[in-house]
Amino acid sequence: MKEVCWPYFDPEFENLNERVHGPSCRVCIDNESFNGCTVVKVDSVNRQGLLLQVVQALSDMDLSISKSYVSSDAGWFMDVFHVTDQNGDKLTDEKVINYIQQAIVARRDLPHQVKTGCNHRKAMRRNTDIESPSEHTAIELSGTDRPGLFSEISAALADLRCNVIEAHAWSHNERLACVAYIEDQLTHSRIDDPRRLATIEDHLSTVLHATTNPGSDSPGAHSDQGGVTTAGLPDNGNGTTTNVERRLHQLMFAGRDFDGPSGTLSLSSLSSSTEGEEGKKINVSIEGCNEKGYSVVTVECKDRPKLMFDTVCALTDMQYMVFHASMSSHSGYTFQEYYIRHVDGCTLNTGSEKERVVKCLEAAIERRVCEGVRLKLRGHNRAGLLSDITRMLRENGLAVVRADVETRGEDAVNAFYVRDMSGNKVDMETVESMRREMRPIGIEVKNESFNKPNSTERSRFSLADLFRSQLARFSINFISIR
Repeated sequence: MKEVCWPYFDPEFENLNERVHGPSCRVCIDNESFNGCTVVKVDSVNRQGLLLQVVQALSDMDLSISKSYVSSDAGWFMDVFHVTDQNGDKLTDEKVINYIQQAIVARRDLPHQVKTGCNHRKAMRRNTDIESPSEHTAIELSGTDRPGLFSEISAALADLRCNVIEAHAWSHNERLACVAYIEDQLTHSRIDDPRRLATIEDHLSTVLHATTNPGSDSPGAHSDQGGVTTAGLPDNGNGTTTNVERRLHQLMFAGRDFDGPSGTLSLSSLSSSTEGEEGKKINVSIEGCNEKGYSVVTVECKDRPKLMFDTVCALTDMQYMVFHASMSSHSGYTFQEYYIRHVDGCTLNTGSEKERVVKCLEAAIERRVCEGVRLKLRGHNRAGLLSDITRMLRENGLAVVRADVETRGEDAVNAFYVRDMSGNKVDMETVESMRREMRPIGIEVKNESFNKPNSTERSRFSLADLFRSQLARFSINFISIR
């Protein structure tokens, strides 16, 4: 009887990709190649949303990205970031370096361990007593903005006997989005009673809808009891917790703040340019790359922290995948270039699609920009403190356009970006009067207006040049088989 021979299958075949490329995610921190920055290199099996998670990990650590190259063709993700700390120096603290490596790998391979962006920064602070937001109830708010609305929300929470442990709010194009963590004022514990949560939700909805058209689809207040590991924020679909700033982008996008009054929008030759105060300029253009079936989106604007995170958020919200990208900053200006397709594989083919992408990118960039005065207040925390501070701001004719509220041990650390309600420049004498009235709370004042760059000449790297000159070998150049 003839012996039956079966095809041989290598038992290690399933691990071939890892044996060829190494572990599923590798993070290399290079502190030797450049004197002025640290190079972060990420190699990983690619999946949708990975670029956003990597950029978010760097953003959570308040790192500035001066240059980046991205390629994610052929199922493999390769990225290089040139980063510095908040002082513009390369990274030297081994604890920070190790934490970055762990955070990126955790986002790729251990999504259930990822926490909110606020927690990332808090985990690296030393000698501070900080409670996890997951121990508190999270509340999301989104609606039509008006002068004094954040103060009214703070007062409503105080009336409902809720302490605000942490809160972050953005205002843009007459829309407000806010994520807040609260606790019971008497027991200092989470609020889990469904009836009380419903009361809080109804009360805040009434405040939000005071000037909102009842027939509109504008989102109202939403409370979420959350969980021990999620800090009350929604799951993003792969088991990870949504970053607070990521959630603010989502709330603004859902509220269509990109359709609001953001100045003039002109779509000429598939590009748009908006200009605001102090010569602030945003240039967004869209072209086609027919050879490879991409749409090429370029962004030019004033540089600032977390800019790449904001633009990648916008593309992700619109369900676009980034296959290749480059970013460089010089003389206060940044140039970004993204080669994208929709998740269904289509490119931007119609004028309406391109106009929507342009408007959404502009809105994502503008949301975080605050032309005005930044007030940082620090003092002993107590019940109703946030309500009292925001009421005083409102009574002095100041509107809060962005807020970051935190509790550190026994202290409250609040940062408010304010403007004069009448549209005039903020009166520094008014601020000084508030400083005297609020003692012993310390007030630190900083003007956040942007200055024009010293030079209009900008250094930039364009992937288009690489595509045109070495199109056939593009993917090979970025993916080396070892």
